Amino acid sequence: MFKCYNRPMLQLHKKNLFLFLIFFFALESFTEENPYIFIDSNAQTMVQVLTLEAALFETDRSLYEQKIKDIFEPMIDFRRVAASVMGKKYYLLASKEERSEFVVIFRESLLDTYAETLAQWGDSTITTEFPDNNTNIYEKNVEVKQILDTGSSKYPISYKLRKNKNEKGWKIVNIIINGVNLGLTFRNQFQALADTHDENINLTLKYWVSDAGDAGIS
Repeated sequence: MFKCYNRPMLQLHKKNLFLFLIFFFALESFTEENPYIFIDSNAQTMVQVLTLEAALFETDRSLYEQKIKDIFEPMIDFRRVAASVMGKKYYLLASKEERSEFVVIFRESLLDTYAETLAQWGDSTITTEFPDNNTNIYEKNVEVKQILDTGSSKYPISYKLRKNKNEKGWKIVNIIINGVNLGLTFRNQFQALADTHDENINLTLKYWVSDAGDAGIS
């Protein structure tokens, strides 16, 4: 038997659905526009993977790390970070194809390093420091600070974010973990590797591996 709804009831349902959709998209937009909520919401999602999916670390580590990568990858402006890691000198020496190639290489190596490091933090908690006011969310560059609590120690994390008018939302352009500036660390590594290969960009890319150790976190 088909149920019959009167017109006022249908209109009420449509109105409630419309209001819900407005609220949902407004909330999503606010999250993308606010760098603190953007970082915090993704961090808490990351913590859920680290804790609720902890069994995967032993049974299927590659899948465990992939879950971390799926969260982290959309947050980073890899093109801008890769250019910064190459530095002005080697960026100008590289061809357009080599620059694009390094973006791909750097993305994979950084995600592997980050996921592998996070996977070992286990039952950690991450707390984001929210400002008293949100006046700086309208700036182009913002720093968002967090505290990583591993249970035995606490470590500071600082995310440098940049908002591009041509792109939606914020993107991470650098990370400082426990005083270790990853952007600067990787740039020094790239320069040393380029020097080793007599500034041959092709060989430098071939042997590139992102390595920030454990950033002093254990």
